Order: sequence, then structure tokens, then C-alpha cells
Amino acid sequence: MTTLRQRKGSKGKEPSPAAELQSQQHNCCSEHHPEKILHGDWSWGAIIWTSVGWSVSVGLGLLCCIYVATLHENDLWFSNIKEVEREISFRTECGLYYSYYKQMLHAPSIQEGLKELIHDNLTESKRTINLLQRMNIYQEVFLSVLYRLLPIQSYLEPVYFYIYTVFSLQAVYVIALYLTAWLLSGSWLAGALTGVWYILNRVDTTRVEFTISLRENWSLPFLALQVTAITCYLRPQLTTLQQKVMVWLMYVTTFCFCLTWQFNQFILLVQALVIYTLDCGDFLTTTQVTTLYLVQVSSLLSVWFLQFCNSMILGSLVLSFIVAALFIRHCQVSLMIFSLRVCLQKALQLRSDEHIFKFTKSKFALGPTRDFDASLYLCEEAFGLLPLDTLERLASTLLLYPYVLTLLLLCGMLVAAALHNLRGSTEERKGAGEGQVAAFRPDVAYNLLHTLFYGLLAFSTMRMKYIWTGHMCAVAAYGVCGTELWTVLLSALRCNTKLLLRLVRYVVPVVMIGFLYYKFWPKLMEELSELREFYDPDTVELMTWISTKTPKQAVFAGSMQLLAGIKLCTGRVLTNHPHYEDKDLRERTRQVYQVYARRSPEEVYDILKAIGADYVVLENSICYERRHRRGCRLRDLLDLANGHIMDGPGENDPDLVPATHPRFCDAIKTDAAAYNALFTRTFQNKTFHVYRLKKKRKKNTKGSSEPSVTQ
Repeated sequence: MTTLRQRKGSKGKEPSPAAELQSQQHNCCSEHHPEKILHGDWSWGAIIWTSVGWSVSVGLGLLCCIYVATLHENDLWFSNIKEVEREISFRTECGLYYSYYKQMLHAPSIQEGLKELIHDNLTESKRTINLLQRMNIYQEVFLSVLYRLLPIQSYLEPVYFYIYTVFSLQAVYVIALYLTAWLLSGSWLAGALTGVWYILNRVDTTRVEFTISLRENWSLPFLALQVTAITCYLRPQLTTLQQKVMVWLMYVTTFCFCLTWQFNQFILLVQALVIYTLDCGDFLTTTQVTTLYLVQVSSLLSVWFLQFCNSMILGSLVLSFIVAALFIRHCQVSLMIFSLRVCLQKALQLRSDEHIFKFTKSKFALGPTRDFDASLYLCEEAFGLLPLDTLERLASTLLLYPYVLTLLLLCGMLVAAALHNLRGSTEERKGAGEGQVAAFRPDVAYNLLHTLFYGLLAFSTMRMKYIWTGHMCAVAAYGVCGTELWTVLLSALRCNTKLLLRLVRYVVPVVMIGFLYYKFWPKLMEELSELREFYDPDTVELMTWISTKTPKQAVFAGSMQLLAGIKLCTGRVLTNHPHYEDKDLRERTRQVYQVYARRSPEEVYDILKAIGADYVVLENSICYERRHRRGCRLRDLLDLANGHIMDGPGENDPDLVPATHPRFCDAIKTDAAAYNALFTRTFQNKTFHVYRLKKKRKKNTKGSSEPSVTQ
């Protein structure tokens, strides 16, 4: 258990002014913590105040849930469109994940459904893969089993059970952030301000209303709960039993987070770096550090076991880092982290996540810039730097200003406390046991470094901002409702009294919530009144044609995003898909995408036949793409990878050469003999062109140079 006591050698001395001030602030912050009743305070005031706080948290969580669900309904008119349109609305990889939920529901039994997932031969042609090992789809399995067992089939459609579950997790997310702010500040008004900020900054805190099935929408609520559990665990007033409960809560939430997102190891790596930094600054005890690391390790190993010993988890960088950190912490043995990972990779032959490291090296100009896999990520806006207009939006809701002020103040206090902790000699530390100076609360220190580290991650990669912005709301609310910021300001004004401190901590957040309500409530009502309707007739026409005019075992090739929709809407076999965490699949995808490169019809035909494709779907939006700049269009990435000069005006690297063939996706539409001999157009509309691969005849004895085919 963490204790705030003086180090050995200072016994009998008067506490320093900083320690005395920290003690006063801590007592002030402890007045209305949510766990106060657990410490034996059963007064009516404590019960009523705590009950109101919990009620407000649930209310804000439900408000957020209803808000995003209404936006989703209004944007698509989801309740009135056809089933195929509903399924098409699950764009890109969302459709792939939802297809397994649908597959489990259509299976004759739960056992048969699980067997189909473990021995799947529909997701990748000519391959049988274990989907539970490869992908994080246990949530789809759990929901499908729950839907089959509950007596709700007669009045709740499967798709609504699925999306309402995801939207409900947003309520859990808001409640977790609310509790974190409450624990840090001692006032549930901080939690209320956190929830209001989260909802008002929806554009930057979540994208769940239009990317329902994304793994992050399942996992981030559990990450927020884990941070809440860690915050509570690091509080010094907990009893031994309460500490054990918090450890189990940390394990369960970390396990759920890891199980639902394939990028869990990289997020936990950042968290492990936070813990290591706190350990180096002597803010945590040996027991706390070891416990936090072991929670991470045990959660990862549990997921590794459930995912049929997925080697990507066992060889993850975070496990290597934790092993090294524990060695350094307990044995003071220098261990090379990356060397350990390299050894693990060679021993396990790990290649599943190498595209992430290639992307990272290319992003910071540490590796090749022409790598196809890395370029796919680098050319997407979501993987670029955080746009500055994000900060403008955050400032418009008054979130950015208190966040920055709180960050600056706490960083100064953290540095001062770290220097104070490290100033003592080794003998003094040994004599102090597991104690630490009462200069900086460990729960505040953890949350400060959490927001700093994930903020840096968000600035470097825009898609990661959703991990940062939610927690940013809690930190800013803590600054408004906590004591640290107001103590400094009131001391500067020479009016720092306990009564005035309490007054501003309660009045200011109420005034801010009132202002935000006055300014943004009309805009929210206007947003909720906007009614649109799903409209994608070309894709609907394509899916309908595939479902009715092609064999059920037909194999389709095309873009990753479109094939995910084909899998969901038609159940046909795919050559490739958007789940990119497999070396062989990435290579296959690059080969399939040669239909958008300058390759001969014979080369493209041989590639597609080698992976078992019966049909190939070409998209005008890719063949004639204008969304990305030159050098980032898919056809440009393929030209660079193939060593060919890119389309359009502009410079080319001197080693690139002109291609000897026209672009396949464009040339095939000319119906030239070389293409008609190998492909037959079977469907077309304004957006899509579908070609069936013909069967090659055996060459005659004269060895004609032209391929001969049958229809």
C-alpha cells in the first residue's frame, strides 16, 4: 500500500512548505471522492452528494449514447433502408468484422459457427485460416452467442443489437472519464465538465457513429476504465482489500482492451513507458511498479492463449520492454530491449507486424520511402500529423485553455518533485523503504504523463488522437475543479483562503457548464434535426448482381475495402481483405492491386489465377483517382513499387523507367483482343466493372505465341 511519509533521515524535522501545501490540497481534494463511503463515512451528506455524482455520471453517459445513436439514424435513415444498404453502410474493415457476427448468427449452432471461424476458407481463397487467432473478433462471437441465447429475437433485429451495444460502450467511456476526473479533483463537478466536453468535442473524441465496428470503438472504453482503475489504485487511502479489488479491475479492463484491438501492444507500450518514467522519478513504489507491469503481462498472455498462441503477441515490443524494465528494476542489470525483440523475432519468425515498423521508419525518414505497405499508411490523412484546426475546435469549447494551463503547472510541479526525489542518496532511499515524499500525488503523476505521452502520439499520428482527446477532457476538468491551479492563482493574488478556494472550485465549473450549454445547445439541436438518407445505388446494384448472378463459391478479387463489403453482403470468397496484420496477405494484396498498375493482361491474368480468383472488380474511383496528391494515388504507389514513371506532370526519380504496357484497369475497357482473350465483362455501371476470368486452353503443338481460351 502506498504511504506518504518522509524519508529516513528527516524524522523529527518540520515538513517543508511544499509538502504542507500538498497535504492541504490533498485534504481539500478528498472531501467528496466517490470512494469516500467505502472509508466509513455514512453521513447523509456524503451519501446524498455521492449519489448525485453517480447519477450525473450515468445521465451523461446515456446522453452521449443517445446522441451518437441519433446521429447515426439521422445520417443514414437506418431504420428505413433495405438490409443490403444497412450492410453496405459498414464501410471498409467495419463490414469485414460485422460479417463474422452475421456468420455466427446464420450458423446451424454455436458450435458449428465457432468451427467455421476456426477453420475458415472463405476469407482468403485457397487458404484455411483460424480467424480467432488472426483477428480480434471475440466481441462479435460474444454478441452473437448472447443474441441467440436471449429471448429478444422477436422484437430486436440482430443489427440493432450489435450497434446499440457499441453505442452503449460510449456511455461506459464517458462514465470512466467522469470517474477519473472525480477521483483526481475530489468533485463530481469535474466529471460533469468532462462529460460535457467529451460530447461537445465529438468530432475529435470519437467517430463511432459512422465507423461502428472499428476495433478502437470496442477497446477505448475499456482503456478508459483501466485508467480509472489505475488512478484509484494509486491513491494512498486504500485498504489492502480495496487494493486487491483494484488490481483485479485493472486486469479485467486491460484484458478486455487487449482482446478487442489488434494494436493493443503498441498502446500498452506507451503505457509501460509512462510507468517506467514514473519509476525513474521515484513516484511509485516497487510494489506498484511491479503490479502494474504484471497486470499488463498477464493480460497479454491471457489474450495470447485465447488467440490460439498468436505469435505476434508473444513477440511484441511491450513484452520485451517489460521484461527488461523488471530486470533493471529488481536486478539492476542492463538489458538491450530491441536486441531481445530481434532474438524473439528470429526465434518465432515473426513478420506479422513488420509493416507497422516500416511505416514508423518511413514516417520519420529512417527507412525506405517507396515501400508499398508503408506508403499505404503514410498517404492516408489519418496517419499524418495532427491538423492545427483540431486545436482550434478544442479551443472553441474552452477545453484547450485550462488543459494547457493545467499541463504547464503540473509539469513544473512534476519536475520539481522528481528532482527532490532523486536528490536523496541511495542510502536514504533504502532507509525509506517504499515511501516517497509527499510532494506529488502518484495518481496525478500517472495521469499527467498519460496525457503527455498519448498527446505526443496523437500529434505524430492523427488517428491516435481519439486516445488522447477523451483523457484530455478529464485532465482539463481536473485543472478547473482541482486545487493546484487555483492555489497558484489565488496565492499570486494574495487571497488564498480555504473558503475562497472551495468557492472558485465549485462556481467556475458551474459557470463554464452554463456558458457551454448556452452556446452549443442550439447547435446540437440543429445537428440532430438534420435528416439525410443512405444513397449508394451503384454499390447496391453490384451487391445485388453478385448475390443473384454468381455462384456461391465464386472467388472475387478487388480492393480491400470493397471486398469486405462483398464478404458481408454476398458471402462470396475473397482473395484479400482489409485486416493487414499478415505478411503473406499483404503480399497478396499488392499482387491483386496490379490490376491498377501498368502490367500486361497475361501477367494480371496469371496473378489472379494463381490465387484462385474467378472475378475481378475494377473501381473507377481507384483507376482514375484524384482524391490524393500525385505520388500518393494507389496507381502511383504501384508504379513506384514496380519502378515505373508516374502519371501526370511532375518530377520522377531518375531510376524510374517508362512502362511497356498501358494501365490495366483502363486498357481492359477498350475491349482489345489481348484482353478479351482472357477476360469477359459480366457487369458494369458508373462506378464498377466486373470481369470474369476465362479458362486457358492448353497450347497446341505448334506453340502459338498467343494464348488460346475457351469461354
